[in-house]
Amino acid sequence: MDQGLRGDVQVECILVYSFLKNCHNCDFSKELDSLRSQVMVSPPKNFLSDEFDDGELQTDGNRSGRFQNGEPGSVVDEDIFQLIGAQLAQIGDQVAREIDQRVVNDLVQQFVNENLSKEEIMRRLSNTVEGLMRTVPLEMEREKAMLVLAMVLARTVANKMPSLLHRVFNTTVNYINQNLHNYVVNLG
Repeated sequence: MDQGLRGDVQVECILVYSFLKNCHNCDFSKELDSLRSQVMVSPPKNFLSDEFDDGELQTDGNRSGRFQNGEPGSVVDEDIFQLIGAQLAQIGDQVAREIDQRVVNDLVQQFVNENLSKEEIMRRLSNTVEGLMRTVPLEMEREKAMLVLAMVLARTVANKMPSLLHRVFNTTVNYINQNLHNYVVNLG
């Protein structure tokens, strides 16, 4: 796992990765593929395509799609969080149209600034999500809106500058882990 991520963020990693993998019109597929081995226990599935067949027996040597999510005694089915990420990507496609591009451009500049600490970048991502919560009309529960907005921002920033994907991914995963972990775990 990447140095920027803690071991207890597996659920968030899978969710964000699946969200990004299932987004339309993304220019960072090569960079995203380089993250796959760090994130996924088993190969990612495209739940939104007709090719998905969960009746197949995996014989490729990968571990089972079940893992500990960092909480004692808890086992989570990876496929569930891949599916949730794919479903949230569909919602994200609609939400992305509501976001002012100036907000995205400002956030890109924050991620480009290598003088900012991980904590400062995450604080700025959090402030951007909170600002969008006040200005973008989303008819969904607060936690879900925050989750979708954070992942849409990650996708949009990475689309503008694919080279930022790793930093954006790590920041978004840590943001979700710190602010929405219980909500995300309860989704599964």
